[in-house]
Amino acid sequence: MNQLVTTNWLDKNIEKVKILDASWHLPNANRNSFEEYKTEHIINSIFFDIDKNSNQKTNLPHMLPSREDWEIIVSSLGISNSDHIIVYDNSDVFSSCRVWYSFLYFGHDPKLISVLDGGFKKWTNEKRSTTKKIVSFDRSKYIAVENTSLVINKDEVNDNIINNKFQLLDARGEQRFLGLQPEPRKELKSGNVKGSINLPFQKLLRDDRTFKKKEDLIEIFKSKKVSIEKEMAFTCGSGITACILGLANSIISGKKPIIYDGSWAEYGLD
Repeated sequence: MNQLVTTNWLDKNIEKVKILDASWHLPNANRNSFEEYKTEHIINSIFFDIDKNSNQKTNLPHMLPSREDWEIIVSSLGISNSDHIIVYDNSDVFSSCRVWYSFLYFGHDPKLISVLDGGFKKWTNEKRSTTKKIVSFDRSKYIAVENTSLVINKDEVNDNIINNKFQLLDARGEQRFLGLQPEPRKELKSGNVKGSINLPFQKLLRDDRTFKKKEDLIEIFKSKKVSIEKEMAFTCGSGITACILGLANSIISGKKPIIYDGSWAEYGLD
């Protein structure tokens, strides 16, 4: 898998790839990612709206859309199955990993979907070129194939409390996981899934928002009593930051991430 590319690599290959700006902010962040994109973005990048490009038929936030809808979304962006896609964000919650995961779920070649390590912040800190010019590409005919083994639902999460088939890792901050801090979505109770392991996603990143080295990631997982060899699935507040843990585990193990798509947005409703 080609999980990450460096800012340097992207700078050199900028004309050979399709670039998505997948910035997304928590409801309480008071930031508008599309307005920020319109002000400044990496050259040739297309805005990918995580909320709009999700399942519109559910009350749960940004759930995976249907295969048909995904084909329409990606085709309308002018992306082909053979394109190498680089996803970046300018977000506190590293939302690019969610889009990386979504492309894997819908069968994009794992060697042709990557996250920009360090994101937009690293890119601008290095004074690399940005623009406000918005590009669009001719419509393509994207074909998606769902890999349903990469998603689990609430029933499977509940069954797992008893049968312990996989380790469930939760990417939220410790205070939210322990129920000491209220959820950003007011309708949810506080707490966690019984038996789940808390691994706040920030622990996996360096100060410049790049991922830590593979050996360090292994140590961090082990420090949480996670068995690297055993099956894992990932959860969080609403399925975004779970994908950061999923990407880190993919760096460690080469496996594609398994995500509880409803996450706490669904589980915390009861």
